[in-house]
Amino acid sequence: MLPAEAAQKIKHWKNQGKKTVFSNGCFDILHAGHVDYLEKARNIGDHLVVGLNTDASVSKLKGPQRPIVDQNSRARILAALQCIDMVVLFDEETPLELIMTLNPDVLVKGKDYEVSNIVGADYVLQNGGKVETIELTAGLSTTNVIDKIKNIT
Repeated sequence: MLPAEAAQKIKHWKNQGKKTVFSNGCFDILHAGHVDYLEKARNIGDHLVVGLNTDASVSKLKGPQRPIVDQNSRARILAALQCIDMVVLFDEETPLELIMTLNPDVLVKGKDYEVSNIVGADYVLQNGGKVETIELTAGLSTTNVIDKIKNIT
């Protein structure tokens, strides 16, 4: 979904008194840690919107060998999860522009982030929203999955 369309949908939800939660990430190789995190994020509000880094954005952040899974496949997999209401691609290195367009009620990241270091936190707080961090599942990461695959071959 395009950001402008997503913003209209979120505005509609807000008019219905529904709370929208936003999180973002690369979600390159989806694993149980991702699903646990996304389910926890969804439980904070009525709707969960995920900002998904495009392939170009992932490569800038993670290096030229990434992503492993292309953006359309990653978006389709995420959209199939029951806990996610909407997936919006963004091409920038950070989701700040997307957060400002969507204006979510709650911004969520993992506990590996300090609220003061979460991109968009200031904007969400200044607009009456909340910022929350969620405990991550220990030992589960895309990097760990990739390393395990490399050790098998």
